[in-house]
Amino acid sequence: MSRRRRHSRRRHSEDQKKEPLFKPLPGLRGGQYKPLSQEEVKQIHRASLAVLEQTGIEVMSSECREIFKDAGAHIDEDNNRVYISKAMVEHALASAPNEVMLCGRDPKYDMHLGGTRVYMGTGGAAVKVLDLDTGHPRPSTLADVAEIGRLVDVLDNIHFYLRACVARDVPSENLDLNTYYASLANTSKHVTGNCYAVQSVRDVVEMAGMIAGGGDKLKERPIISATICWTVSPLRFAPETVEVLTEVVRQDIPVFLSSAPQSGATSPAALAGTLVQINAEELSGVVYTQLVKPGAPIILGYVPSVSDMRTGNFVGGAPEFALMHAAVCQLGQFYQLPVYNSSGLTDSKIPDIQAGYEKGMTGLAAALAGANYIHHSAGFLESMMTVAYEQFVIDDDINGSIMRMVRGIEVNDSTLSVELIDEVCRGEGHYLGTQQSLQLMNSEYYYPHTGDRQRRGEWEEKGGLTMWEAARTQAKHILATHRPAPISPEVDAKIRERFTILL
Repeated sequence: MSRRRRHSRRRHSEDQKKEPLFKPLPGLRGGQYKPLSQEEVKQIHRASLAVLEQTGIEVMSSECREIFKDAGAHIDEDNNRVYISKAMVEHALASAPNEVMLCGRDPKYDMHLGGTRVYMGTGGAAVKVLDLDTGHPRPSTLADVAEIGRLVDVLDNIHFYLRACVARDVPSENLDLNTYYASLANTSKHVTGNCYAVQSVRDVVEMAGMIAGGGDKLKERPIISATICWTVSPLRFAPETVEVLTEVVRQDIPVFLSSAPQSGATSPAALAGTLVQINAEELSGVVYTQLVKPGAPIILGYVPSVSDMRTGNFVGGAPEFALMHAAVCQLGQFYQLPVYNSSGLTDSKIPDIQAGYEKGMTGLAAALAGANYIHHSAGFLESMMTVAYEQFVIDDDINGSIMRMVRGIEVNDSTLSVELIDEVCRGEGHYLGTQQSLQLMNSEYYYPHTGDRQRRGEWEEKGGLTMWEAARTQAKHILATHRPAPISPEVDAKIRERFTILL
């Protein structure tokens, strides 16, 4: 689909060839896996436009509806429906930035969302944590938000921190600000969160501006972003949440337009039908945010999920989940907009074999499809109800392997190895001691930090730990020894004077 190009906040080098040797770095390019043909992508696009024009979006009487009305949308006030034309969609797509930069407190963690660059991180709103000592679930707390941040700060293959659990020990009026504070204070990576009230948005932006060195610097280098689930599927705007979305856009904070229909429950059982519905919801969000503020930095937030049709239960570790999260990447690439989606969910209750294969399957599909911001990729168990400290360590290892597969195979005159093959075959007959093997052993291959590759005797001599046990040991070590770069004491004191900080 052709449209006017816009500058991102900062362009990222397109040249991956300057790094010929593998490092498990964020931002490698995916896009190798495409479950949809290009014609099927266009069919979903055309069907989404038809839904917006014929069925429309439910929008209650509000400022939001007036904004649509002033822009020329057809409004059926008796039935509270807004009908969005193809022309409005195309105008909004031309206005939205093709790339969005998300920054860390430390610039080395900056992320440039767009194209097929891949970043993997945390996410969700778990209400339970597997206790690191007892292994039993307990209610999540603000201290967990902080300590998971410290894990994220160390683990190389978790590229950003979207708070993974709800601080159930914090009053609702203090929740949003304290969640952002606990996250920002415990990792130098980019922080994403939620706000549930307009005033919370203003407070969080003010606090983040203090940490960034001022409001203008925060806009130049956004160290925070927000994910707002402004829709209630199917095809309804949630009035209170839309007010929050409007304020985030006006504050010029990058925002993820999160829509999460569940196939067979809040969207069609047909996977293609779910893709049409979620795409229509996403396009309605693009139109609205660009009406509020043209050029607003937004990321398409596709989070389609799956029902077990036998029970109606939510399912996170399904192959259909993986398929849809790969397919939505193609939609975002068709619109040339950044994509936020999901992976790493599992229906298992503990870090076991089921968790491993479900996480690996969904993570690999999303990454190889070129998703830009893959949340939920670390820590989750029990269909998003629970997180586990050791699961973050395990998932960091899984993500490292996934990013190695995203990088693919480098083919050039050197790696084709024609002369080396001739030399070895005419000489000693093995490659182990060659210069190429020595040069590439630490760069061509990914070595797991928790997965075990020892011989059985060596493994038994060192305690015969399962991966779960080894990850638990590693998590405890990180939490006992790592201290993240602090917010400056002067700024921290001003934050505590201005706001109620509970940590």
